[in-house]
Amino acid sequence: MKIITILLAEDHQIVRQGLRVLLESEADIKIVCEAENGRQAVVMAKEHKPEVLLIDIAMPHLNGLETARQILQANPSSRILILSAHSDIAYLEKAIDLGVAGFLIKQTSASMLAKAIRAVAQGKTFFSPSFSKHLAEYEKGIGGVSSGKNQSKKLTSRESEVLQLIAEGMANKQTASELGISIKTVEKHRQALMDKLGLHDTAGLTRYAIESGVIESSVQPTTD
Repeated sequence: MKIITILLAEDHQIVRQGLRVLLESEADIKIVCEAENGRQAVVMAKEHKPEVLLIDIAMPHLNGLETARQILQANPSSRILILSAHSDIAYLEKAIDLGVAGFLIKQTSASMLAKAIRAVAQGKTFFSPSFSKHLAEYEKGIGGVSSGKNQSKKLTSRESEVLQLIAEGMANKQTASELGISIKTVEKHRQALMDKLGLHDTAGLTRYAIESGVIESSVQPTTD
C-alpha cells in the first residue's frame, strides 16, 4: 500500500490534533509535519516535500492562500488542498487562480476529506460538492467573478504579507520584525499598497483585506 505523506497547516492546536487523529486512522495516510502558521508551512514544504499539503485558509501573519502562493512559486507541482470554515466564493476563485488542487469547507466529513486527499495525491482535483454549480460557471467564464475582486490589481507576495499584518493591527515596527525587513521598507510597501489600491488609511486597507479574502471578516478595521 502506497502511503500518502501530508503536511498539515492549522493554527488552532485542538483542530490540528483532531485532524491528525482522523487522518491517521486511514491506513494509507501519514502526517509527516505540522505547521501552526503559514510561514512554518512554507519552510516545512521545502524541507519535507510532502505529497499533499492540507492548509487552513485562515491563519494569522500569513494566510492559507498566500502560503499556497509561496509554496507553488517554489514548487509548481505541489498538491495543495485548502480547508475553509466558510463557503465564500471569492476565496474559492482566488484559490483556483493560484492553482491549488482542491478546496474543502470544514463541515466536510472525515471520509470525504480522506477521499479528497487521495484524489489530489493522484493528480486530480477535488472541491466540495456545494461548489459544483459555481465551478462549472467559472470554468466556462460566465458568471464566475462574484464581485469584481479578481479584477483588482494583483499584489506582489510581499505586498500581500504586509497588507495582512497591517490589517491585523501590527505597527510598522512589528511588521518589520515579523518579515525581517527594515521599518523604512515596510513604510514603502504600505505606501505602494495605498497607491495601487487607491486607498488612504489603515481602515481602508483593512476593509480591502477582508473583502479580498486576505483576512477573515471577524477582524475589525482599525483607524489611523
